[in-house]
Amino acid sequence: MRIHFIAIGGAAMHNLAMAVASKQGYVVTGSDDEIFDPALTHLREAGICPQQMGWFPERITSDIDAIILGMHAREDNPELVRARELGLKIYSFPEYLYEQTKDKVRIVVGGSHGKTTTTSMILYVLQRLGIEADYMVGAQIEGFERMVRLSDTAKYAVFEGDEYLTSPLDLRSKFLWYKPDYAILTGIAWDHINVFPTFPEYVETFRKFVKTIGKTFVYYEGDDNLRQLAKEANDRIDCIPYKEYTGEIEMQVFGKHNMQNLQAACLICQQIGVKAEDFYREIATFTGASNRLEKICEVGDSVAYKDFAHSPSKLKATVNAVRERYPDKQLIACMELHTFSSLMADFLPQYKGCMQEADKAFVYFNPKVIEHKRLTPISKEEVAEAFGTKNVEVFTDSPMLQSRLRELNYTNTALLMMSSGTFDGIEINNFANELLQ
Repeated sequence: MRIHFIAIGGAAMHNLAMAVASKQGYVVTGSDDEIFDPALTHLREAGICPQQMGWFPERITSDIDAIILGMHAREDNPELVRARELGLKIYSFPEYLYEQTKDKVRIVVGGSHGKTTTTSMILYVLQRLGIEADYMVGAQIEGFERMVRLSDTAKYAVFEGDEYLTSPLDLRSKFLWYKPDYAILTGIAWDHINVFPTFPEYVETFRKFVKTIGKTFVYYEGDDNLRQLAKEANDRIDCIPYKEYTGEIEMQVFGKHNMQNLQAACLICQQIGVKAEDFYREIATFTGASNRLEKICEVGDSVAYKDFAHSPSKLKATVNAVRERYPDKQLIACMELHTFSSLMADFLPQYKGCMQEADKAFVYFNPKVIEHKRLTPISKEEVAEAFGTKNVEVFTDSPMLQSRLRELNYTNTALLMMSSGTFDGIEINNFANELLQ
């Protein structure tokens, strides 16, 4: 089989490409206009990195068995146009995952927050118990070679279910492709305002997802919208609510949101025959997924974490978790507005009070990113007003932010760095260690 990836450099796409390339009898090629690390290094090591950056329609030929189209590509992408002219089979990322696992027992974890961690917890326990599974997860997990696995032998497939758009040719949510036997929804908190302009439209895509579940729906009972979706689905599938784990086994992860994630993962694992006591025994050694409340350094009486948090619900949960973990430490929290939604003026009020538990809070955004995304400009004053607490300082210049952070005293401090980006060039692990030193 010859498979070509258009926009191979994405986090999920390059991992899928490596998973496909590792299968016997598959030849993988790919293209992209730019690829950054770690994807660039991963693709080079796998021997499937494009030799030149850019789009080359002449390389799209009739002997290609399938095209896999990444979300980064536009509808007028020259390679995509050529593939359609030749009548080649074109898959989106989630469509191809479903096609490769349609005969397996599928478990899908969705929700506005916590889906990466919950998926990671399920996979971690299954691996520890020797239960083979294919998977797709949005972060690196300790003990796992990559973020995507496809095999001919696994009975189960565990997917992180993203509600964002499928591809330039398919404007439905990704998770609508997966048709799970068992599914978790962790919560619904408005996100992706560029795709779902109103909260009811956002809820509706989750309603559609619930309708695709075949057997069991596990949901967080503290979410009003999820309770309503469960009520609507109760006559068709099993609906199981969960709260947070409150047992006596000491866990490596912390925070109420992680105890909720843990309990959801346990319930799903029980659905496929894992005993609760076995789950709790194994999950006690789970230290978390990469960039999800990940401890990056500890110096004396101070500690630093980094997190992917950028949406309001994720941001608040992460800040609160660190405050609960370290009630007697100074909490310095720093976050970057980086995604479409977070940089939209209409969405900013959703951040009200999200960082109020921090002693000092810093918010960074780059006006050039707003310009690149073709969004309406926002000001530092608008951002500060939206967050709504006096502890928040707003920066639009990364060196100035770094200088301000270097001025602070980090004695007995918990430092929290949160972004889906890099604060425009900060190597977060090294910088945090420098500050704490």
